[in-house]
Amino acid sequence: MRKIVLTVVLTAFAVPVFAANETFSDVPVVDVNCSKKVSADPDSHTRACAVKCQESGFGIVTKDKQFLKLDANGNAQVIAALKASDKKDHLRADVTGDVQGHTVKVSSFQLR
Repeated sequence: MRKIVLTVVLTAFAVPVFAANETFSDVPVVDVNCSKKVSADPDSHTRACAVKCQESGFGIVTKDKQFLKLDANGNAQVIAALKASDKKDHLRADVTGDVQGHTVKVSSFQLR
């Protein structure tokens, strides 16, 4: 009986470890500093502002209007993409990663 209980307990805790990546397609990218200020229209947020506020980190606005922060790896990818881009605003991306609470552990990031 103890083996069955132990197996059930271990299985319950193992499920989150194997969570699949989620993909967010064509979502706005906004720095944390400006996330509340531009929540009504995240596409109006400019690249210049995002680069200026990069120290606060970045996040995405999901289709259901949630703001999910990106992890350090995601932040680094956003900064590199913004610096290589000539877009002025309408900063959108395709992001794949594991959602952990209100943070995405980014495995891939592509600015559109």
